[in-house]
Amino acid sequence: MQMKLVTRVLLVVLVLCPAMLAQADDPVKVGILGFDSYQALAFTSLFHKPPADNTDLVGLRVVAGWAGGSKDLPKTLEDIERWRPRLIDQGVKIVDSIDEVLQQSDVVMIMSLDGRAHFDVARKALEAKKPTYIGRPMAASLDDVIEMFQIAEKNKTPLFSCSQHRYSPGFIGMRNHPEVGKVTGCNVYGGCPLVDHHPDFFWHAVHSFETLYTIMGPGAVTVTRSSTDDAELVTGVWKDGRIGTYRGIRKGAIKYSALVFGDKGVAKAGKYGYPAAVNGVVPQSRYKGYEGVATEMAKFYKTRKLPIPPSETIELWAFMEAAHESKRRGGQPVSIQEVLTAAKERVAKRGQ
Repeated sequence: MQMKLVTRVLLVVLVLCPAMLAQADDPVKVGILGFDSYQALAFTSLFHKPPADNTDLVGLRVVAGWAGGSKDLPKTLEDIERWRPRLIDQGVKIVDSIDEVLQQSDVVMIMSLDGRAHFDVARKALEAKKPTYIGRPMAASLDDVIEMFQIAEKNKTPLFSCSQHRYSPGFIGMRNHPEVGKVTGCNVYGGCPLVDHHPDFFWHAVHSFETLYTIMGPGAVTVTRSSTDDAELVTGVWKDGRIGTYRGIRKGAIKYSALVFGDKGVAKAGKYGYPAAVNGVVPQSRYKGYEGVATEMAKFYKTRKLPIPPSETIELWAFMEAAHESKRRGGQPVSIQEVLTAAKERVAKRGQ
C-alpha cells in the first residue's frame, strides 16, 4: 500500500516537475501597451495561470500596463476602466507612460483596439529593442504595416501580428486535415461591420482574412471584390491557380468558419475556438479562442523566433487593400504586387 502511494507521488512530481522548474526560473517580463481590449486580460490570465497541459505558456509574467485608449472611440475609454481592476488583481502594475512599461519589461504586447495608434507605439517599443506582438488590427493602413516591419528590421528586433483566428485549432488544423488533404481552395465567411475610423476590412473582417491565409498560405496574386449593403464577396487567385474567397456578412446569421476544398475531400473548418471537425463532428475540448495565439506569443517571447514571416503578414494586408482598390475600380481585378509597389513608394517618401 505504501509502495503504491510512493509511486503515485513520484508520478505527480514527474508530471509537474517541468512546469515547476519553469516557474522557478526568472520569468520573461511582459508589458502591455494599451489595455482597452479584453484580449490584454485574456492573455495575462493565460500567462499567469496556464492550463496544466500547456507548458508553452509557462514562464511569463505580465508586470506593467499602460492604458492607451482613443478619445474618439469612447468605448475604449470605458473598457480601460473595466479591465484595469482585473489586471491589478493579477499583479499588473498600471503606469502612466509607454516609457515606464518599456523600462520594466523584456517584451511587449500592443493591445489597443485602435489600429491608428499602433504605429507610434510600436516605433517606441522596437527602438527600445523590445520583441513586440501587435493585436488586431495591426494598423489602419498597409503603409504603416510595411514601415513597422522596416523599423523592426532596422532595429534587429522581432515583430509579429495576427488575429486570434489564425491559431484557432479548427482553422489552422485544416492545412493538413486528413479528410481534406492538400488544400486546393477555401471559402471563408464571417462578420463584416463597417466603421468610419478604419478602412473596410482592417477593423474586424481581418479575422476572416487571417483564416483565409491560415488555410491557404501566402501566394495570392490578384483580388476582386463585389459589395452590397448586406454582404461582401472577395475572390483571390493564387499564383498556383488556387482560388480562395471571403464572404463578409452584415445581414442574417453571422458565423465564423470556412469550407475547405482539397485533393482528398471537402470539409467545414468547424467552430471558432474549437478543434477541427472529424466526420463533421467537432471533438469535445475546452475553448481555445485565445489560447492558440497566446501559445505562439509565449514561444515567440521566449525564443525571439517569428511564428509568421513578415512577408506573409504584409501580403495579407496587401490582399485586403487590393480588395479596397477593387471596389474603388468598380469590381475590377487588382494586382497585389501593384498595391504593394504603390504602398512602398509612399512609405519611401515619408522620410523625405
